[in-house]
Amino acid sequence: MTQAQSSNTPVRTTVHILVVEDERAIQKMLKLSLERAGHTVSLARTGSEALHMIRHEPIELVLLDILLPDMSGFDICREVRTFSDVPVVMLTALNRTEDIVQGFSLGADDYITKPFSLREVQGRIDAILRRIRWIEARPLSDQFNLNGVVLNERTQTITVRDKEVHLTPIEFRLLRYLMHRPDRPIGKDELFSQVWGYELVGGTNLVEVAIRRLRSKIEEDASTPKLIVTVHTVGYKFVSQAQDLAPES
Repeated sequence: MTQAQSSNTPVRTTVHILVVEDERAIQKMLKLSLERAGHTVSLARTGSEALHMIRHEPIELVLLDILLPDMSGFDICREVRTFSDVPVVMLTALNRTEDIVQGFSLGADDYITKPFSLREVQGRIDAILRRIRWIEARPLSDQFNLNGVVLNERTQTITVRDKEVHLTPIEFRLLRYLMHRPDRPIGKDELFSQVWGYELVGGTNLVEVAIRRLRSKIEEDASTPKLIVTVHTVGYKFVSQAQDLAPES
């Protein structure tokens, strides 16, 4: 999924999904629904089983319950991000903002709160597929080089100051959106709707978390960002040329 295709190659509409859920009724419901939509579905009931499958099987998207018998979905997501950029959608009965933000801070791409509808699950998957389709349909030669950051569309890699940096799919798409609009202040609502692919009350909190993670990976000093800067009352912008900036408050 992470390797782009030529513009003449049809993009995919289905993926291999791993459902990590210990409640068999929910497992069965999701499996039937996702297979009906044309996806390939694998199942795991524990965190250790899920981690083994993500490491050794061609999993392209993970639906991850937070409350599992052996370990939390938060711990699983943290571990996954040490070796894979596979999209992770958290399934959670924890709907407090701080719980949701924690999941995103560990590298989750999206979340769905329980109880959920099958239509909502498919809608979130469709949003992720739209991101994948756009990347796979891009010309192979696309590359952007701004202010020491090289974004390669073909390989979906980021190089900062001549060093490759690992980004999650959401972080890559967020940086890409900003770099395609250099020096233009972009609102948090726009970033969420365009990068995540849907509207959500409270989505700006998730943008802020993603920006913090992105800065920690690409800035020389995340506490004094010079690449992705805050525009007061508006949002953020990517600075296309090196310049002296006053520290952010």
